[in-house]
Amino acid sequence: MKKIEAVIKPFKLDDVKEALNNVGIQGMTVSEVKGYGRQKGHTEIYRGAEYAVDFIPKLKIEIIIPADRCEEVIEIMRKSAFTGKIGDGKIFISPIEEVVRVRTGERGFDAL
Repeated sequence: MKKIEAVIKPFKLDDVKEALNNVGIQGMTVSEVKGYGRQKGHTEIYRGAEYAVDFIPKLKIEIIIPADRCEEVIEIMRKSAFTGKIGDGKIFISPIEEVVRVRTGERGFDAL
């Protein structure tokens, strides 16, 4: 199994979710996060005062999938989150050793 974590622009969530649902990937965890990379924040004006916004709001999607579907899912997420502008996000892939369902004690892929 693999864990895929994708940090994306918030308005792209529905596109990513729909694209994953279309290929049978249904479970996901979504968190609101903030960060910066090359984008390095920006300045905004509020009530006439200019201030720096160092951390940009993003969403982090986490999904666990079978290892053999990893490349397919990465490409689907990449295409559906793409805008072509700086700050589109990143996708991180990690191995998962085990999953245990709390309610039933099921293990492995059955626990998903």
